[in-house]
Amino acid sequence: MSVDPLLQPFQLRGLTLRNRLMSTAHEPAYTDDGMPKTRYRLYHAEKARGGIALTMIGGSSVVAPDSPQAFGNILLYKDECVRWLKELADDVHDKGAAVMIQITHLGRRTSWSKDDWLPVIAPSHVREPAHRAFPKAMEDWDIARVIAAYADAAERVKAGGLDGVEFECYGHLIDQFWSPATNKRADEYGGSIDNRLRFGMAVFEAVRRRVGPDFLIGARLVCDEDWDRGLSRDEGMAIARRLTRSGLIDFLNVIKGHIDSDEALSRVIPGMGERSAPHLDFAGEVRAETRLPTFHAARIQDVATARHAIASGKLDMVGMTRAHMADPHIARKIAEGREAEIRPCVGMGYCIDSIYAGQAVCIHNPATGREATIPHLVPRSNGPKRKVVVVGAGPGGLEAARVAGERGHDVVVLEAAARPGGQIVLAAALKRRREIIGVVDWRVRECERLGVVFRFNAFAGADDVLGLDPDVVIIATGGAPNIEFLDSGGEFAVTSWDLLSGAARPGGEVIVYDDNGAHPGLSAAEYVADSGAKLEIVTPERMLAPDVGGTSYPPYFRAFSRADAKVSLNLRLESIARRGNRVVGVFYDEYGRRRVEKEADMIVVEHGAVPVDDLYFELKEGSVNRGEVDYDALIAGRPQTVRSNPGGGYRLFRIGDAVASRNIHAAVYDAIRLMKDI
Repeated sequence: MSVDPLLQPFQLRGLTLRNRLMSTAHEPAYTDDGMPKTRYRLYHAEKARGGIALTMIGGSSVVAPDSPQAFGNILLYKDECVRWLKELADDVHDKGAAVMIQITHLGRRTSWSKDDWLPVIAPSHVREPAHRAFPKAMEDWDIARVIAAYADAAERVKAGGLDGVEFECYGHLIDQFWSPATNKRADEYGGSIDNRLRFGMAVFEAVRRRVGPDFLIGARLVCDEDWDRGLSRDEGMAIARRLTRSGLIDFLNVIKGHIDSDEALSRVIPGMGERSAPHLDFAGEVRAETRLPTFHAARIQDVATARHAIASGKLDMVGMTRAHMADPHIARKIAEGREAEIRPCVGMGYCIDSIYAGQAVCIHNPATGREATIPHLVPRSNGPKRKVVVVGAGPGGLEAARVAGERGHDVVVLEAAARPGGQIVLAAALKRRREIIGVVDWRVRECERLGVVFRFNAFAGADDVLGLDPDVVIIATGGAPNIEFLDSGGEFAVTSWDLLSGAARPGGEVIVYDDNGAHPGLSAAEYVADSGAKLEIVTPERMLAPDVGGTSYPPYFRAFSRADAKVSLNLRLESIARRGNRVVGVFYDEYGRRRVEKEADMIVVEHGAVPVDDLYFELKEGSVNRGEVDYDALIAGRPQTVRSNPGGGYRLFRIGDAVASRNIHAAVYDAIRLMKDI
């Protein structure tokens, strides 16, 4: 019987990797004072427990104080990092995986107004659009001290017991020297490819001298910036060949594209709606050209694609980075013949986008990054079997049912619609975002495996719930479109739900009013743009969709550009009225203290959801806890023990949009932290 290509071990010089699966370097912003402490360690140790071969920590761990954190990076220029690196390395090694770290100087890709307020440095005075800092062109003493800082950082990594380092060479200082887009120097570090390589080669040589010949060193490098201003494919390949001939590098981790703007970054890290593994063939070409061990990760979400990458010889190690945020136990499930149980990455990009908002979280795995309080593998209950009734089969309700099923309880789900999914069904109506239905499909399959009973077309009342003699009731009834904010004319509004469900068809001139600032409003607008209608997007914000992150908004904006859509900012919708066969919206301009009328064939409104909570309040007085949640216990991950009504017959909780308008992650997080101890 042949061995699964993904489960074959790989020998990287003196290091044996137990299979071909890895998580490439990324920074989840889990550091504490710039150190990879407990939360950081548990996040990577969980992947090791799940069977991964190699986890690469510290996306862009910085080597010098004039490379301040851009998003919670590890500060490798501090000696105290050694202790925390050692704790992490020991934990990962104990679970059978290898661990390396990515090190870098961000160069121009950060901000001067952070930490020590030192000027940002770069080869030349070329500003990066994404981070907007105007850099200082490096002097000779800058070059010398940064080379030394790299060597010092690598020495700390080795002292911490990690298996190797990876240089970040795309969009950061080393390849800012390589690229003609960012290197305009006229000295020995600019001009010819030999000159542009001089700084990077000096860094590699200094590090190799410091850590010795046996410590693993690699480079995550761009081999084609896919940009008329930047590195061509020919120059990128030439650099890869020179690194190979130098003998300084043990592996390559291949990147294609450039990352100096959000639009460019969204091509390097492609998300929902983009084709699978768009740069895999290119990575295979680099491997064939250099014959060095080759790693790569870019939208390799599913096991079949990963298996193909190894079996076809394109890669030696396949990065499934976002996929391991969705499910850190991929390798273990493959080895145990449970591939169908792998929680899918749906490519939404919430993990990446949430880093810039604070800390990375997966859109539908609330345990990621919360390993100290939320289990990835829900244990079976040691207590009595309970009857759990869940009302609503949106993401929150399905997660509550799944977790209750894993706990071994008798679970019934009542859903008013003919199918599960709730608002996710609407989100998936936009063709580009249809992968999001995986959030629903995986939970339904898991619930069926666990024996959860579904009753669809069941508009449940209090009698229906109580007739099931429940011990626990979860109200996950979601919300309804909110038009209550309008002073008048709600009857003339078309909601984003009407649009995405097909109940309303756009045509002529359409205004999409987005007072949510997240995906629902932009999804409605893209739906209109794709229909061929003339689109105007109006928002009361100073920018469009502030809650949609940097890798997620570019596809929307491409659609708006194709449709030549108009965008109007700083206008708050107050009312809608009928005018002949059309409608007119009255908007308030707070800055000009004036009202503006806009006429269209349709005004689509997105203002979040109003909780559908009637059933909750009907059941509240009959419950043991009267619906109360102990927030201290919830935050700490402890069981809920409130008994404010000892005569009650069941415990009652409501979750997701049935509480307040939020998002998918909030709903599933509500569900698991309430249900994991029942």
